[in-house]
Amino acid sequence: MTGPKAFLTYASSVQMGARGGIQECKHQFAWEKWNCPENTLQLSTHNGLRRATKETSFVHAISAAGVMYTLTKNCSMGDFDNCGCDDSRIGQTGGRGWIWGGCSDNVAFGEKISKQFVDALEGGHDSRAAVNLHNNEAGRLAIKATMRRACKCHGVSGSCTIQTCWMQLADFREVGNYLKMKYNQAKKLELDKKPARVGNSADNRGAIANTFRSISRTELVYLEDSPDYCVKNQSLEFQGTEGRECLKGNKNMSQSERKSCRRLCAECGLKVVAKRIEVVSSCNCKFHWCCTVKCDKCKQIVTKYYCARKKSGRNLNNNVRHRARAHRP
Repeated sequence: MTGPKAFLTYASSVQMGARGGIQECKHQFAWEKWNCPENTLQLSTHNGLRRATKETSFVHAISAAGVMYTLTKNCSMGDFDNCGCDDSRIGQTGGRGWIWGGCSDNVAFGEKISKQFVDALEGGHDSRAAVNLHNNEAGRLAIKATMRRACKCHGVSGSCTIQTCWMQLADFREVGNYLKMKYNQAKKLELDKKPARVGNSADNRGAIANTFRSISRTELVYLEDSPDYCVKNQSLEFQGTEGRECLKGNKNMSQSERKSCRRLCAECGLKVVAKRIEVVSSCNCKFHWCCTVKCDKCKQIVTKYYCARKKSGRNLNNNVRHRARAHRP
């Protein structure tokens, strides 16, 4: 299916997938200096991704992955007339004691349509476009790399003498975790970044292609060092880490959460300030026949931690209090 009809058929899934990718980005970077800020959703259209940093490499990858993931899911659920399960290997022996069967998620379909939508946003043939396209592909390959085999037993009284198995998508969180690992290992490339005549010349396109031959398709790559995310940057619409919340204590925290105060405050030359704030939440909920649930409003004083300037902190404290109020339900 091609043309305007196809665009309308898949457009909502593409949009949903891109949004899902950005939401996963926000989760993965919640306690990092760059925290996938609000304008990232606009950047995910690629119109604003003029830079080619490690962070934009992740945005490209997770957005492309999100689009492919949603398209594949919707295909398997029968949402598209021209697409269904991947039954190309049904009946074939997969390994000792099992054969291919069931309903494998049709990642080939998701990959194809994702390419048509996401890669089409890249114009030109310079190094930046090549990097963006490479990271798009790395995102799609992450979907394949995280797929899992699911099986069902067959035999008398559940003896499992033979199994039928199929491939299914992992939870998207696993894809996010996989790509965050790739982000941490991202490679900087030394390429001509000019989009002018030289950047688009046949010789330069050949040099770009030659550089990418030594890079695995699953790796994230970038061209430029990241800016200092500790400080506010108007042109990037980044607010810096002053006033950001961080976490302390609690053995159940992830490593990223445990290190958040050091990363967001200390490494940025800020101190940690504790604020006791009032949080209002629903409690003592009861079901009433028929058919409502009524709850009390319970108030609790909790301690939260924020990054503050070491000098002239009065204005910041007002800002922190403003943010604390914004956190109340």
